[in-house]
Amino acid sequence: MAPNITRAPTEVFFEEETVAELQPIEKKPKYVSRIVWRNVVIFSYLHIASLYGIYLAFTSAKWATVIFAFFLYQMTGLGITAGAHRLWAHRSYKAKWPLRLLLVILNTIAFQDAAIDWARDHRVHHKFSETDADPHNSNRGFFFAHVGWLLLRKHPDVKEKGKVIDISDLKSDPMLVFQKKYYALLMPLMCFILPTVIPVVCWNETWTNAYFIPTILRYIFTLNVTWLVNSAAHFFGNKPYDKYINPSQNKSVAIMALGEGWHNYHHVFPWDYKTSEYGNYTFNITTAFIDFFAKIGWAYDLKSTSEDMVKKRVERTGDGSHDLWGWGDKDQTQEERDQVMMTYSSAKNQ
Repeated sequence: MAPNITRAPTEVFFEEETVAELQPIEKKPKYVSRIVWRNVVIFSYLHIASLYGIYLAFTSAKWATVIFAFFLYQMTGLGITAGAHRLWAHRSYKAKWPLRLLLVILNTIAFQDAAIDWARDHRVHHKFSETDADPHNSNRGFFFAHVGWLLLRKHPDVKEKGKVIDISDLKSDPMLVFQKKYYALLMPLMCFILPTVIPVVCWNETWTNAYFIPTILRYIFTLNVTWLVNSAAHFFGNKPYDKYINPSQNKSVAIMALGEGWHNYHHVFPWDYKTSEYGNYTFNITTAFIDFFAKIGWAYDLKSTSEDMVKKRVERTGDGSHDLWGWGDKDQTQEERDQVMMTYSSAKNQ
């Protein structure tokens, strides 16, 4: 969304104005970046520790520990993608209490802030994308969009615009309120303590391996995968839906972030529960997750975008990189049509 346009002060008066009526426009203090050294120290330690975790994974860890770490990465990732992002930030589908409870648990293990705060910041990101009010404004560079935004004090516009975002729906959810209220207790237990204790108790892993691999390495890897959506998916890729915005289609990010890399589509149609046009399960595990729970009745009111709406947007603002729409597309060659195999075809030619 483009920033609001306001009248700039000039030396020209409007016909109905007088000197007395013109009020001086208050200038905002110049923003100065300030480093949060506490965060710099914490994230530096965690990244160095995660590198040691990689070393241990290849030298001394049991296979069960490595598999457990990968499993936690997938599950906690869903706590962000299916939970904080698609369910709570965008309300792209609805979930009954068993699924909401599961997602709150996975979201807490992920430790990317309480879901209420995560969803609020993400709504600000979409509402004021690529402006100073965007928490991870990609116009400030790749590093800032990736992790730098957590190492600096927030721009005043982020706080100011964040106050106008309606999160009453989030505050009315008792599970989210409970999570936020007890987050300082629940998060350490579920993100750091239990992932360390489980390998030691269940398959006699060493405390060192249990701490550095399924706890620290898994946590930092999941964090960086999430950050790639803010950074890489805003810098690299094509823009078949809107060439005028930074978010791009990035398959590599989509694979690692469980389907969140189709970012050009997502910023154009943020209410689509698939966050992509096709919802291919191979590159969108989150969509498969939501569809599974929809089939057993735990998820419902899944919102998606019509093909006609997508096609019109592609033709109006796309960069020309969109794939064929399907059979009969004007760009489809005659050779492709002739070589298509038909199964379960009608016995009577029409």
